[in-house]
Amino acid sequence: MPLVTILIEDSKTIRDHLIPALRELADIDVVAFAETASQAVETLQQNDAWELAIVDLFLKEGSGLAVLRACQSRAAHKHVVVLTNYLNTRIREECLMLGADAVFDKSNEIEAFFDHCHGIRRQGQ
Repeated sequence: MPLVTILIEDSKTIRDHLIPALRELADIDVVAFAETASQAVETLQQNDAWELAIVDLFLKEGSGLAVLRACQSRAAHKHVVVLTNYLNTRIREECLMLGADAVFDKSNEIEAFFDHCHGIRRQGQ
């Protein structure tokens, strides 16, 4: 059964490439996406079935950090992973402090990101 996922990503180009890759490589079903922090929070609240949220930090409006804050009281079976191009040690630590399960750089940690997604799938089986 595919992992029900919400993608918080404002770049259409990235979404257009990432969604099929997630489906094919990790058996992930992106059921919704959001381009702003407020859309993301609303989408996550309205779609209770999500198991994974993939969050970019820089959005059309607001920040992925606000999304992480909104997810802090999520159920234990709901995973939140940050996937961003703008990563350094301070940002990684802040994301983890705000409750992200993992943080990955789009440029050079994409394989680790997919490995992490596979791990989430294995936990749910």
